[in-house]
Amino acid sequence: MVALTDVSPRRDTTVQHFPPTLLEATPAERIAYFKGYTVAHPRLVEADTRLASVLAEPAGAALVLVYGPTGVGKTTLLSRTQRRITEDLLPALATDPGRLPIVGVEAIAPDARVFNWKDYYLRALVALDEPLIAHKRPPERRDGRDTAAPALRYALEQALGQRRPVAFLIDEAQHLAKAGSGRRLQDQLDCLKSLANVTGVIHVLFGTYDLLAFRNLSGQLGRRCTEIHLSRYRPQRAGDVLAFQRVLRTFQRHLPLPEEPDLLKEWEYCYERSIGCVGMLKDWLTRCLVAAIREGAPTLTRAHLETHAYAATQALAMVTEASRGEAELDGEENGARERLRALLGESTPTRARPPTGRKGPRVVGRRSPGRDPVGEEADATPA
Repeated sequence: MVALTDVSPRRDTTVQHFPPTLLEATPAERIAYFKGYTVAHPRLVEADTRLASVLAEPAGAALVLVYGPTGVGKTTLLSRTQRRITEDLLPALATDPGRLPIVGVEAIAPDARVFNWKDYYLRALVALDEPLIAHKRPPERRDGRDTAAPALRYALEQALGQRRPVAFLIDEAQHLAKAGSGRRLQDQLDCLKSLANVTGVIHVLFGTYDLLAFRNLSGQLGRRCTEIHLSRYRPQRAGDVLAFQRVLRTFQRHLPLPEEPDLLKEWEYCYERSIGCVGMLKDWLTRCLVAAIREGAPTLTRAHLETHAYAATQALAMVTEASRGEAELDGEENGARERLRALLGESTPTRARPPTGRKGPRVVGRRSPGRDPVGEEADATPA
């Protein structure tokens, strides 16, 4: 592990960084405060800034893929995006009450291997406050085929056009990848892309590294997709250890307990069992807080951390999955760049080579190339 960097000259346990009245509030209120508290750490701020920029000007993008390891903070980023856009549109909503600023839905894991689009359309219509969903009847077909899904899709297109949200957010979007072949994967993403194109509403997919399966399905999809990688903190990167320690220090200051715990001295253990993911760290500390409040303990201790930590086998499975996704990203980028340059080089027209000086066939009436004499020597040459 990297050596601990001192991020706080002195821990002052007398200063409270949360409302003092919380210490006399109910356990549920104290827990709710900490659960609702978020840290604007560098990885989150970077992803939030980039997503805000894309939503302000998509520049041709119809889909945004936001991916990262489980527990890294993707849901927090989704919530921040919803809150910011809603606040930004409050003046417009006052004069246009029929508009929704932003809409979100969770992609439910299918019971079978194929994603259930009919269920997805229904949930999206509910999120859009669409009335009379149960009464939307598809036109009858003579071949007996079920037309419920196309009818619901058309209703969703109309609802998005009328509600005009800035974006449509899909949480747990990796469930969309439940398909049997590469062609079906492309069909899944083509469906969302066409929805975005028809309605003019950009779709943002939040998910794990399983979303990487969507990245390079076709050139057209690649052109219309923007990617945002919300990564965990990794000791190999400069500044990541210090950033993680600062996040840990901020969390310890906002635990509504009589005494501020000293979690910084346990930062290596905290990093090990959270694998550098802030969301996992916060969930873990929330469990510890619940236990401390129920026990009437004045602060969190190492015993609380060990009792409620993710098991080593769980952390190992999660870091293995995260490392696999990170390696795929790094390897693809390095290998793709070399292949790209090679292909561009092969397709670039070859430049004309300069003359080599070799004499070609003599042409009658044309002087052979040579240098004419100049200067005094030329003047002295007899006629």
